[in-house]
Amino acid sequence: MIVEIKVPSPGESVTEVQIARWLKKEGDYVWKDEEICEIDSDKATLTVNSEKPGQIKLMAKEGDTIKVGSVIAKIDTDAKVPAAKPAEIAAKPKEQKIEAKPVTASVPVQESSSYAKGVPSPAAKKIMEESKVPASAINGSGKEGRITKSDVMNALSAGFKTNGVSEVKGTRDEDRQKLSSLRKKLAQRLVAVKNQTAMLTTFNEVDMTAVMALRDKYGKKFEEKYGVRLGFMSIFTKAVTEALAEFPAVNAMIDGEEIIYHKYADIGIAVSAPKGLVVPVLRNAEMMSLAKIEATIKELAIKARENRISLDEMTGGTFTITNGGVFGSLMSTPIINPPQSAILGMHNVVERPVAVKGKVEIHPMMYIALSYDHRIIDGRESVGFLVKVKQMVEDPSRLLFGKDPAEVLLGL
Repeated sequence: MIVEIKVPSPGESVTEVQIARWLKKEGDYVWKDEEICEIDSDKATLTVNSEKPGQIKLMAKEGDTIKVGSVIAKIDTDAKVPAAKPAEIAAKPKEQKIEAKPVTASVPVQESSSYAKGVPSPAAKKIMEESKVPASAINGSGKEGRITKSDVMNALSAGFKTNGVSEVKGTRDEDRQKLSSLRKKLAQRLVAVKNQTAMLTTFNEVDMTAVMALRDKYGKKFEEKYGVRLGFMSIFTKAVTEALAEFPAVNAMIDGEEIIYHKYADIGIAVSAPKGLVVPVLRNAEMMSLAKIEATIKELAIKARENRISLDEMTGGTFTITNGGVFGSLMSTPIINPPQSAILGMHNVVERPVAVKGKVEIHPMMYIALSYDHRIIDGRESVGFLVKVKQMVEDPSRLLFGKDPAEVLLGL
């Protein structure tokens, strides 16, 4: 019997997808629920699984744009079944010791007979193709031996050698690739934001001394109790939720001729994934503890980087935080994530001389930026919001009460 594998719908309004990568080759035997390919839509990257066991026939090529519901593969369920499943084969003792090929990057070598061993992730594959690096030269440290982007970058930074002599070759080759559906949609949205909003950016700087002291004092105990590290993102997220309560316009959005004011804070956290930037959402972040925020961010970030994040986990959001500081950015003007009205940009922490009570001292400082839609948010609100975030981060005790504890005590 021939079973047709059709393109699933990634979500509403999505009518076509792009075949990002085949995980199986023509004529391979596949098992029920085994992943056979990755598809890109303008919203997310998804995997397609085999509905039945059998021999696969591919009906499309990598890079092809396919309509949702179209047949991309056929499974012949009457094909001869292999002697053992991949998991059973991996469990058998090996007769010969396989020598690991030399690598220049210091990465763990995983022994695995999985189909994923030695297969690069989409991001790693792109870099390998551009740099002319063969998969045989790199040992994957990813799940089941898959080659990750960091494996390739580590190998490239160390340099490849042949017979003990470094090879350095110049090239003027070019590589032309079709825009993925996700990248194409992202480009359209970014241009639309610039054209359809009155976007402005206001800046401030935050003294990170108190936060870093808090982490030094309680970081180890925090991690032991909750299993996650105390990072800057949870503290900024908590500060943002308090500031949004005081400046509701920053948490609002325009819908036609109406303004929607949200009485909750669904905070989007921008994460760099192999296919591009994605923004998982923390629902009702104003009700979360610091530990819950850190755990949720970690879970969503891992899903995003492994292309396992669902559309529901990226849908919505009333405000976004992006941290360019992890890449070393000193200052930037982040672009609003529509239909939201504002986005906070965090940046690198750098020790700089600052004036403190008439004296020059060296403090760890971070620039923060708020890009906002001036159609709905006035200058007073944008600046006030940013100052509120600054105050809370510089004095973390304010996060408990929303203001200075002394003010609470005095009823001010």
